[in-house]
Amino acid sequence: MMVSEYLKQHTAEYHDAAEKLFNSAKIFNKTFTLEDYKKIIRTNYLMLLHSEDEIFRSLSDHFSEKLQLDSRKKLPLIEKDLASLALKTSSASEELEFSSEHEALGAMYVIEGSTLGGNVIAKQLSKTEGFDQVTFNFFGCYRENTGPMWKNFKEVLDGEVTEENYNEVLAGAKKLYTFLLNVN
Repeated sequence: MMVSEYLKQHTAEYHDAAEKLFNSAKIFNKTFTLEDYKKIIRTNYLMLLHSEDEIFRSLSDHFSEKLQLDSRKKLPLIEKDLASLALKTSSASEELEFSSEHEALGAMYVIEGSTLGGNVIAKQLSKTEGFDQVTFNFFGCYRENTGPMWKNFKEVLDGEVTEENYNEVLAGAKKLYTFLLNVN
């Protein structure tokens, strides 16, 4: 089993908990409100604020290159969303720490995976009443490249991570999910 498959299986309960936390079901029956959206943006902002720089710092040049890290920065994008929603930025109370490159890759799996869902959410909400003024900088971050960017991330992950490191990658993913679910 490839590491991406392993992660998907072993983080399913966290993924479901996040969907519950964010009232994701309401997105698809069009009862999602601007307040719901603010909560999802604020929480994702705090997650990125406390992890993105640390993740990028933990990855070697080898990974930076293969993953095109420069084109994956999301904190500046979500800060634009905060501004447009009149939400305040804050400073990181303490950055999350990743004890290895593998843990950082696991955390990145959570963030990159969320861009797939984010793209769907942006499409859906742009058709929902009350969202016509909303800019989806974070959720629409890769635009039409969402599929290829995810595919590239998964291929690098699956090609580079060997089985003896699966549990470390999983630990990183769990660390970030746990933060996301408890940050509010």
